[in-house]
Amino acid sequence: MSMKHTRIDYSDFTQMAPSVYAGLVAIGTAVKDAGLDPKLTELVKVRVSQINGCAFCIQYHLNIARQMGVEAVKLDLLAGWKDAGVFSAREQAALAWAESLTALAAQGAPDALYEALQAQFTEKEVLYLTVSIGLINTWNRLGVGLRFSPPPAITRGQP
Repeated sequence: MSMKHTRIDYSDFTQMAPSVYAGLVAIGTAVKDAGLDPKLTELVKVRVSQINGCAFCIQYHLNIARQMGVEAVKLDLLAGWKDAGVFSAREQAALAWAESLTALAAQGAPDALYEALQAQFTEKEVLYLTVSIGLINTWNRLGVGLRFSPPPAITRGQP
């Protein structure tokens, strides 16, 4: 088994493409400023990153989620959220939408999922959640394509 090595490190990416990095960060800031529940958006970011296999983003967003106090049981069961019984209707609608938009080629964005989303979120929240999903998919493609090394894992309460 061969070890995969970083192609371009995350820190090198930020230095080599500062305007791209700044643009992606600006989109993330706009989503955060829109008032979406940050614990919910971190769950979505971890789930999308799991689907896309982005080790960097999985660890990065697990670290943030733990620092925010996202329940460990939700992080532990996120990959099996549909059967876990610990996610709210709002979280389930967001996760279903995130999975759909991450697998566009396979399933598109079905009306039934959008309607379930509308039942739980305002139109503005749907918009910014959708932007957040698009953004984490972009980050995943960068992280996987360039093989960013995952950051160190932290547990809740660590700086």
